[in-house]
Amino acid sequence: MRGLLTDFGGVLTTNVFDSFKAFSVAEGLPPDTVKRTFRENPAALAELRLLERGELSVDDFERRFAPHLGIADHSGLVERLFAGLGPDAPMMEAMRRAHDAGIKTAVISNSWGEGIYEGVELTGIFDEIVISGEVGLHKPDPAIFELTCNRLGVEPAECVFVDDLRENCAAAEALGMSAILHRGADSTLPELERLLGLQLR
Repeated sequence: MRGLLTDFGGVLTTNVFDSFKAFSVAEGLPPDTVKRTFRENPAALAELRLLERGELSVDDFERRFAPHLGIADHSGLVERLFAGLGPDAPMMEAMRRAHDAGIKTAVISNSWGEGIYEGVELTGIFDEIVISGEVGLHKPDPAIFELTCNRLGVEPAECVFVDDLRENCAAAEALGMSAILHRGADSTLPELERLLGLQLR
């Protein structure tokens, strides 16, 4: 394996849905409001896809998405949604060790805007940072994986991909990558070490 591609939110950070739960509770909503909205409201999910592809600004997304959640105040909505997010230290250290060992590393992130990346230092750990809104593509579109591999100079079959969403892992596997469905560093890191042949802890 020559390449390691990883999601950002929920892999390099603490659990995104835990942050969404905290937001919901703070807003006086049922804890599963955000998750349920994405699962049950196609219009809300469509707004997110527009944001991810860079076809909608963060301000416009917040204004259009707030009513789907049943809240009136849309100001700083994305920042509020991700206020509970922080770096996952074991995963970040593993990525650093892989990079230092000569593995080509990249982040592939379906973006909610630039603000979600603040507080997590990616410089010097990743050779490429591919943000969906900047390239006009989003996971699980195979094209975003192919673009990232091209930038790294590796073939999909030479890569491991880590993501916390099953559909994104399936898309990577369809291109020939080895994929790890992330459910926490305790389970991901042993598998990553096996695939890369490296000590990452």
